[in-house]
Amino acid sequence: MPYLNADLVRRVVRQALEEDGAFQDVTTLTTVPAEQQGRGVFLAKEGGVLAGLPLVSAAFEILDRSIEVRASLVDGAFLEPGMTIAHVEGPLAPILSAERIALNFLQRLSGVATATRRLTEAVDGLPVRIVDTRKTTPGLRVLERYAVQVGGGQNHRFNLADGVLIKDNHIAAGRARGLTLGQVIAAARAGAPHTMRIEVEVTSFEEAGEAVEARADVILLDNMTAAEMKRCVGMIAGRALTEASGGITAANARAIAESGVDIISSGALTHSAPALDISLDLDTEAG
Repeated sequence: MPYLNADLVRRVVRQALEEDGAFQDVTTLTTVPAEQQGRGVFLAKEGGVLAGLPLVSAAFEILDRSIEVRASLVDGAFLEPGMTIAHVEGPLAPILSAERIALNFLQRLSGVATATRRLTEAVDGLPVRIVDTRKTTPGLRVLERYAVQVGGGQNHRFNLADGVLIKDNHIAAGRARGLTLGQVIAAARAGAPHTMRIEVEVTSFEEAGEAVEARADVILLDNMTAAEMKRCVGMIAGRALTEASGGITAANARAIAESGVDIISSGALTHSAPALDISLDLDTEAG
């Protein structure tokens, strides 16, 4: 399983609880006695891939350490409707106050993991990597990228300081100064640390040719058809890694992978993944 830093989890979950007013939950504080106990069960309402259990545990622990969370599954497990994910038991008031935040994280991250799994399954058996992009929810990038890994995908550069990716607007800025694509790539290579790869986004066969001649390390084929990508891959002939991006879906991913690209990146894994339907069914008569 991918690593998820426990201190980061607690920091993000605490911020979410504070945002939700969970420490001053007026409704629960005025209607549920502190001594009342309860228990509940997290249930899958649809099939998918589970991700986010560490955040569920943190949500309840931060509000009340006496709450016990017992997981029946682990992140990465395949869910079917009706499956039990975890049990929670303890003082009812903090369980109610943390419920929404625990579910929000679990549903969101499981949705990302499920979307990733569907894309990886679409290219099963082919030598291509499925990766995410920087199109993540602000403040939740680490968590969403963790979910991508849980779903069987890999991560692109983490942030703008993590790697060179010359995109269309960088190229346009260079052309406005009279620079060719090759000169823009040369400038990036001269200014970036020697340990960094130089990746460049291209939208045509001609630009791909310029990029490979300028010794780009990775060439991103943006919004091309599978046939156009195959032509570019043949011309590049292993002189650079190739990445496909733009409009990637489970329906077209295999055809794109068969073009011979090394990497398929999809922003939809994080920006458009629907939340997985998961519920917390409470037994308020417990204890």
